[in-house]
This record gives sequence, C-alpha cells and structure tokens, in this order.
Amino acid sequence: MPKHILVAVAWPYANGPRHIGHVAGFGVPSDIFARYHRLKGNYVLMVSGTDEHGTPITIAADNEGLTPRQVVDRYNQVIGDDLYNLGLSYDTFTRTTTLNHYQVTQDVFRTLYEKGYIIRQETMGAFSATTGRTLPDRYIEGTCPICGYHEARGDQCDNCGHQLDPADLLNPRSKIDGQPPVFRETEHFFLDLPAFAERLRQWINKQEHWRPNVRSFSLNFIKELKPRPITRDLDWGVPIPLPEYEQRDDKRIYVWFDAVIGYLSASIEWANNRGTPEAWRDWWQNRQAQHFYFMGKDNIVFHTVIWPSQLMGVFSDGQYAGSAIGAFAEIPLQLPYNVVSSEFLTMEGKKFSSSRGVVIYVNDFLSRYDPDPLRYFLTIAGPENQDTDFTWSEFVRRNNDELVATWGNLVNRTLTNVYKNFAAVPTPGPLQPNDEALLAEVEGGFASCGELLEAARFKAALTETMRLAAQVNTYLSDQEPWKVLKQDRERGATIWYVALRCVANLRILLTPFLPFSCQQLHEYLGYEGYLAGPLNFQAYTEAHGMSHRVLTGDYESWVGTWAIADLPVGQALREPKPLFKKLDERVVAEELARMEEGRK
Repeated sequence: MPKHILVAVAWPYANGPRHIGHVAGFGVPSDIFARYHRLKGNYVLMVSGTDEHGTPITIAADNEGLTPRQVVDRYNQVIGDDLYNLGLSYDTFTRTTTLNHYQVTQDVFRTLYEKGYIIRQETMGAFSATTGRTLPDRYIEGTCPICGYHEARGDQCDNCGHQLDPADLLNPRSKIDGQPPVFRETEHFFLDLPAFAERLRQWINKQEHWRPNVRSFSLNFIKELKPRPITRDLDWGVPIPLPEYEQRDDKRIYVWFDAVIGYLSASIEWANNRGTPEAWRDWWQNRQAQHFYFMGKDNIVFHTVIWPSQLMGVFSDGQYAGSAIGAFAEIPLQLPYNVVSSEFLTMEGKKFSSSRGVVIYVNDFLSRYDPDPLRYFLTIAGPENQDTDFTWSEFVRRNNDELVATWGNLVNRTLTNVYKNFAAVPTPGPLQPNDEALLAEVEGGFASCGELLEAARFKAALTETMRLAAQVNTYLSDQEPWKVLKQDRERGATIWYVALRCVANLRILLTPFLPFSCQQLHEYLGYEGYLAGPLNFQAYTEAHGMSHRVLTGDYESWVGTWAIADLPVGQALREPKPLFKKLDERVVAEELARMEEGRK
C-alpha cells in the first residue's frame, strides 16, 4: 500500500545566493529522500520556497539600495535556478510573499489569538543604533549570562542550549555593525509556548526514531519554555489580521512564525495550482501520512517545538477560525514524523562567511563542475551526523578516486566493451555460482539500501551502493571477460551480461544520489523515457493579478521504479561516453587562489 510522504524542506532566505553549506543541510538530503520514495511508488509531496520576510531582507535591501520587494524578486530567481540546476525535485518551490501564504498565515494567527494562545505583552525591543530599525534576536550576539559563551545569540545560547532574550546578554552587539543595540519598550504579540510544554514533552518522548541530537536538544529546550514574540516593529511582512492594525504599517508578523506555516500554505498552493484544491488534505489530514522535515541544526527547535505548538494550538478543540483553508471538521493536521537535521559544513577549516570571502555559492560551483559530483560529495562526506569540512583537495580526491575510479570506471568498461562486441544486451549461457552470487548481492541492495534510506541514513546508503559497485569491478577483474571472449564467446558474453545487469540495477540504486548521470546511463542502456526527471518551472497568477514562478516537475511520468531492473536480451545499446570527468590536481590550487582573491 503506497504511503503519503510529505517532504518539508527548510525555506532559504531570499537575501542572497545560497552556498553549498546551505544545500548540504536542507537541499540534497531532502531530494535523495523524495526521489527514493517516488521510485518506491509512494505519494510524495515535496514543498518549500524562498523565505522573503523579516529583517535579513530589509538589511539586504538597504545594502543594495533597493526595496525589499526588488531584493526578494531577484534572489527568488537566483535560488530557484540554483535548486533546478542541482536537480532538487520539488512539487512546489514557491515563496512567502504570495496572497495564498498571507491568507493561511493570517488564519493561523487569528485562530491562535482567539483561543488565547497568542497574547499581548510589553517587552524591551532591540533596535539598531545606526538605522533605528528593529534587530531580530539572531542578529544580536553577546556573552551568555549562564555559561559565559561569548557568541551567544539573542534567542538562545548554542553552547549551553538555554533560551535567551537579547536583553539577557552581557555586552550585546549587533552582528550587522558591531554596535550595542538600543532597547526600548514596545508591545508585541507572543506565542504562549509554556501552554504546550507538557503536550510537547509527551510527544517528543515518543519519537524514539529521531536522531539523538534532535530529540535531546528538543527535550532540553522545552524545560524552560517562555512566551516567544511573533511580531516585530517592521513594515515588511505579513500584516497582523486584527481590526486595530488594518491601517497600521509599523508592525508585522515576524518571519519565523510565518515561515513554518509555509509548509502548509505551499501544500495548499500545490493543490490549487493543479486544479485539485482539496488534494493537500491527503497529506495533512491523513493519519497514516508521514511528515519529514529537513534543515540544518540551527533550525531544530522551530520544527520540533514551535511549529508543533502552532499545530496543537490551532486544532486543540477541532475548531479553526479561517477561510483560506476551509472547514476541517475535527480532523487535526499531522505533526512532524521525523525531523532530519544536519550538522554544519565548514570550508577549508573556516565557517562559511560571505562577507569574509569564505564561501562557495551553488551557482558559482555549478558554473565549473557538474551537479552529480557535488551531490556525491555532500552525501558521502557531508555533515549528516557531525560537523564536516569541505576542502578542494578532498573534493578532487573523492571525485577521482571514488566516483570516477569505482562507479564511472565500472560503467565505462562494461558498456564500452559490450557495445563494441555486441551492440546490444548479449545472450548469456548458463550462469555459474559466482555469477548468481554477484547478481543476488547487487539485487539485495534494493532492500539493504532502501532500509537505510527509509531511516534517512544517506551516507550509509551511498557507501553501501558504492561497495556493491566495487564488488562488480572485482568480479570483472577476476573473470577478465575481454580475454575469455577470445576463447569462449558464450562464456565471455555471459560475464558481460552479468556485469550489465548489475550496472542496470546500480543505475536505479544510485538515482536518488546521482540523477543526472543515471539518466545518461539509462539512455546508454537503451531504455526510453525519464528514469527520474526532468524538472520545470511554471508561472501562476493569483487573484490580485500578481504572478510568480514555481519549481515543480511531472513526476508521475517517471519510468524508474525501486525494483530489480528488467534488461531484455537483445535490447539495443547506445554508444556510451564517460559519465564523469577526472579532475586535474591543479584544480585545488586554482580554487584556493580564487577563494583568496574573493577575500580581497
């Protein structure tokens, strides 16, 4: 029975191009997961978009001499192009400045407010001494009053995990200009998180399948929950849906509150765009559906504490005060099933920093290298369970010694020889025990690798698949079919047939990781159609006349399935070419020099 799988991907800020550290956390892992489940025949809905509200956007606009709208329009285009070129298979990659998103966000706010889960409080707001604009908590750093960590943020200390307010910090300073913030009293709306503490504790305790760091961090976080402000003194964001704010433009719903609602609003947009407005309910109101959230570790609590609190509060009594979504009867929305958080990726031993020139933007990387080698590196050597470092020397080594020498070599030697000698899938003779053993081992990868992918263990799944490819290489080296063919054509044909069947199966096993090269291989093997692609952009116009671009794809047309490949004898092959490029060692020095130049 196919499952309904929601793949909810963290929303990248539209305040600049994304670097490879970003896509290592939210991008490549989520796409691997979505592609696998689509190949399995499950009903996948993968949603996200650009996060276009909040102070980071206004800061970028000030720096570039543009309006916030001009900034988000530009970077929505840039980021969408990057994700397309990296092959991230969204059903809907949209943006948070759509009318649909505004309506859903305001409905959620209004419902929580009417139920008493959003409260008004006077608070000391932090403002920039330079511009007078509000400073978000994460743009303020200082010394933690609890553990003494010198780089604690205004919302929490990453060293000891305690929640903080900017006013709690010792020696607070703006991350933008280094100046101490100005604190003054202001009224804001707060989400009453303590009201959900016990329900959250019971729920999180049951999530034994979560990654240990996610579960422990979340349980520690809820020990000292405090009401959290969800509005800011801004004129850029979702308007507050209360009568007294209809004519005011000095306060807006803040970005962290509306961004997580985007998972729901994007699902509704997807359903509306395809002419099936109720289809989103199959994922959100289906008790059997499973929701998987993908992000970097700095966003854990937004998905394990804050978003679940919003969902619990909205549907606490089966009533919903909104029109954008419609009647819910008494069916609550699904809570997260798993929160797949990655650690941080550094670069040449340093934290990514655009201002310091320690950065590799996705579009810059893909202007010189193919997407699959980057996807391979970010999976096999990425920050799945611990902080890891990207170095150009390790990227070149992994590309040449693993991707090219193991998988690329297997494909090239097999297809080149078979195409030259047979031009089609050869007719085998009787299989020997070692032939059958190899086929069984490779075909067993659908179960073993699939189990790892189900558990979001992407590095282990890719490692296992590459091990199987290495086994086929060893088989060919031992059997030497290029020699056997000269003395015993039937036996030589049999060895090549076995290798070709293994390659055809590995093509499927590697598709979630390497979709571009696996499509090439699919065609070289004589298959028709798209194994797992392609993606496309579509334009949608809303009721107010504004149009926006959505990254999506026709995934129902995929011909690939997560099952042992059918490789008919006599199927004509196409002339093969190498799948991957071996990189010159000089690339390392060239890229380091380019990075050094960027710092000047």
